[in-house]
Amino acid sequence: MLIPMAIVLKPEQERFIQSQIDAGQFSNAEQVIDTAFRLLEQHSTEYTQWVSAVREKVTIARDEVARGELLDGETVVTDILERFRQAKVAKR
Repeated sequence: MLIPMAIVLKPEQERFIQSQIDAGQFSNAEQVIDTAFRLLEQHSTEYTQWVSAVREKVTIARDEVARGELLDGETVVTDILERFRQAKVAKR
């Protein structure tokens, strides 16, 4: 069961909400808050997915290291610089 909440906003938050209404972006404060929560939920979901993807990449990298599948730093830097060069040429 959800408990009704009373939320106290900081003055700058109230000003921001009012500015959005005044600019015609929203009709009322509830729409502003609903949009803010929807964006926060989207951000949270994307962040969780990003963390999961990074963890998977770290696991793959650890497994590669354990198997001795390593690249030396000079090779990696050379490869990156070559990719930049190719991208620069492609833009012309």
